[in-house]
Amino acid sequence: MTSAPQSHPAPARPTSRDVARAAGVSQATVSLVLGEKWRGRVSEATAGRVRDAAQELGYQPNLAARSLRLGRTRTALLVVPALTSEFFARVYTGAAAVAAEHGFEVVLYPSPEGTGPARDPFASARASLDGVIASSMAAGALDALRGAGLPLVMLDSDPADTGVAARVNLDIADGMRQVAEHLLALGHRRFVHLASAVDTWTFAVRARALHDALGAVPGTCVRSVTAALDVQAGREAAEQALAAPGAPPTAIICDDDILAAGAFKAARRRGLRVPDDLSVTGFDDLALATAVEPELTTVRLPAEQVGERGMAALLAALDGRPAEPGSLPVRLVVRGSSAPAPVDGPRS
Repeated sequence: MTSAPQSHPAPARPTSRDVARAAGVSQATVSLVLGEKWRGRVSEATAGRVRDAAQELGYQPNLAARSLRLGRTRTALLVVPALTSEFFARVYTGAAAVAAEHGFEVVLYPSPEGTGPARDPFASARASLDGVIASSMAAGALDALRGAGLPLVMLDSDPADTGVAARVNLDIADGMRQVAEHLLALGHRRFVHLASAVDTWTFAVRARALHDALGAVPGTCVRSVTAALDVQAGREAAEQALAAPGAPPTAIICDDDILAAGAFKAARRRGLRVPDDLSVTGFDDLALATAVEPELTTVRLPAEQVGERGMAALLAALDGRPAEPGSLPVRLVVRGSSAPAPVDGPRS
């Protein structure tokens, strides 16, 4: 008769006391370091020693217990106008990466009204969330969520909006100035601005910066036409601008890469070659920018970094710390869709 195999108890899960002992510090220090509240209280060397000890022991903090103790759900809501934009997908990727490093989750919420008022997706946001991050919307559109008393971090939004915990903006105006300076240096003086019909701060800034930059140079002419943010609308608006009476434009400056794709199609329908007859520029540097031919000259926006900074700002607000100041720089990426202006203007 064989005896039943004896079961061995599972090894005890390492505790914060074990980490403290291994690192030669107190449990309070372990809590400060692993809770990312050590700066200004613990030296960098000590913090590194605690993290190394935790990793060697395989220590994992009990997030459920910590959440109960702090009264937090460790969940943030990221509100965006739409899921169809690659920009917002990259913002989410950045925010989620930083959240994961701190034991948080990010719930992505496309507002049913686009950039309009966003409804509370929960029975009670206060009970379900620790804070809200909103991208490319007006603060007033978040009133239903702000009423829950949650910290709100705004991304790519109007600095004049009040009552927010922190703000992360891109230097949008500088991006459009870079576009204008690039085309002016190539000899362009007649422009069409293919503007987004979406009424948000970021597109208003693009229009204002462009007109200021071009208006400062004598002999320039710029005509603005608006279109919904899709390729067909961009094509139709660009075709109308190219068919308008008077001297034709030598460059179309678009608020978005999607509108630029529409401008490419409009040029082809009019028998114009990009960039020989007509230069076209975009904004955002989406994957689309290198899918078109010639590849698109556009402004690269560090979308993932926007999400990272936004989540870091929310964590700072929850800890009572100031967020990192300053706007994120953007960069013009020159590709094949821009060239010197044709001497006699584009052929029609």
